[in-house]
Amino acid sequence: MRLPLYQIDAFADRLFAGNPAAVVPLEEELPEATMQSIAAENNLAETAFFRRTGEDYALRWFTPTVEVELCGHATLASAYVIFHHLEPARREVRFATRKAGRLGVTREGDMLALDFPAMPPEPCAPAPELAAVLGAGPVELHRHGGRYLAVFSSAEEVASLTPDLPALKRWRDGALIVTAPGEGDVDFVSRYFAPRYGIGEDPVTGSAHCVLTPYWAKRLGKDRLEARQISRRGGALRCTLNGERVAIAGRCVPYLEGWISV
Repeated sequence: MRLPLYQIDAFADRLFAGNPAAVVPLEEELPEATMQSIAAENNLAETAFFRRTGEDYALRWFTPTVEVELCGHATLASAYVIFHHLEPARREVRFATRKAGRLGVTREGDMLALDFPAMPPEPCAPAPELAAVLGAGPVELHRHGGRYLAVFSSAEEVASLTPDLPALKRWRDGALIVTAPGEGDVDFVSRYFAPRYGIGEDPVTGSAHCVLTPYWAKRLGKDRLEARQISRRGGALRCTLNGERVAIAGRCVPYLEGWISV
């Protein structure tokens, strides 16, 4: 069987930036083990698989080791493939997912905007051991589900963190967002570590901004925010809090088109 394969840099304004995602359009559902093997072979943070179901698409995401409940950058990349290769007349696409419900992506000029659920974090008890794991201690710690949000005082602190990834993998749920106020036109910066899911540091994490956006919207008193994920590749996101939903917008840059044989 030959399947089309696209690799897209999502939340990127140039090639070799943002977060690369593999996208595999399907005519029919593949066995889960096959999708997991393809994702492992691609060895990117996520590989997205989608197939047409009526007017919408069914969508699943896999890291090299596990299926995940929600992925922003691979959803953005999937919409880019639909808009630019499969259905160029469309202005909006809806995805049905197994655990994240229905998700939407719309065109906004040269940007694509995700419609994702807002996930406001709640303050939780300090974790003094985090200072040893990260190389510095946060001033606040919050949580939403299995994701922790560690807040620092400055972007420089976040940029200089050198986490002990094996130790972080053992720490609680092993998925940690770190964040701080931004500078200039950037409202906040972040980094994201998820070693338990086979991802040391994720280059740009759309779904993490479901947590970050309501936190910073409340703290800064504004619903429209410019964000920057300051990983090595880096990425820019425009985030808007719309009640219980978050619009997360960014650009995509295509890198690769080809075929895989399974």
